Amino acid sequence: MNSNFRTRLLAGDVLVGSLITIASAEVAEIMATVGFDWLFIDTEHSPFNAHGAQRIMQAAGPGCPCVVRVPANDDVWIKKALDSGASGIIAPQINTAAEAEAVVRRCKYPPDGTRGVGIGRAHQYGLKFNEYMAQANAEIAVILQAETVQALENISEIVQVPGIDAIFVGPYDLSASLGKMGRLTDPEVKQAVETITHACQTAGVRLGIFAATAKDMAPFLEQSYTLLAIGTDGLLMAQKAKEILQTLNR
Repeated sequence: MNSNFRTRLLAGDVLVGSLITIASAEVAEIMATVGFDWLFIDTEHSPFNAHGAQRIMQAAGPGCPCVVRVPANDDVWIKKALDSGASGIIAPQINTAAEAEAVVRRCKYPPDGTRGVGIGRAHQYGLKFNEYMAQANAEIAVILQAETVQALENISEIVQVPGIDAIFVGPYDLSASLGKMGRLTDPEVKQAVETITHACQTAGVRLGIFAATAKDMAPFLEQSYTLLAIGTDGLLMAQKAKEILQTLNR
C-alpha cells in the first residue's frame, strides 16, 4: 500500500493515471516507469483474478500506487484487493447511500468497519502486521463510482456518507443508463455529469473520471476533477500503433 495516495487525493493534488486491463506485469511496469501518479487495476471488466491483480501491484512497485476496481462490492473481493496491497478500492455501480455505507464499512477494520483480518502482501506477509493494522483505516482510499440513473437521483445522499474519499464518474455506463450509449456530449449526459459534479463540490468530496484521451480530459480539469484516468493500456498501445502506421502510409 502506498500511504501517500489518499493523502494526495484528499489534498486535491491532480493525480494522472490510466487503466490496467492487460494481465501483464511487464505492461504495468512500463506504465509505472513512464511516471503515472497511480494505476487503476480493472478487475471488473478485465480478465484478472486476485492473484493477477497482486502481480500488477508488485510490478508497479512502491513508487506507483495502485487502486483496484473490484468486480463486486462484497467482503471477499474488497478484502482480497486490500490484503494484496492496494492503496484503495474503486467500487462500481453504487446507487444508494446504503450501498455506499456498506462499502465504506467493508474497507475499514473494526471498530470503524467490518473488514476481516488476514495476513498478506499489504502486511509484508506478517512482518509489519501491527504497523499496517494501525494505519490502514486512515490510509486506504475509498472511491465510489456514480454511473447510473439511480446514482444520479441519489447523489446528494451518497456524497454525505462519512468515509467516502472520492466519487469516480463512469461516463460510458452513465450514458448507457440514460439511453444515450457512448454519446458523451449529449446535453442530457453532460447535465447528469454536471449534477454529480455539483453535489461532490458542495459536499467537499473529490472528483474522478475516465476519459479516452488527454484532450477529452481537459474540460474536467477545469471543473475541479483531480483523480484522472486517461485511456487504458491496450487503448494507448493501439492508438500509438495506429498513429505510426498512418504516418508511414501517408
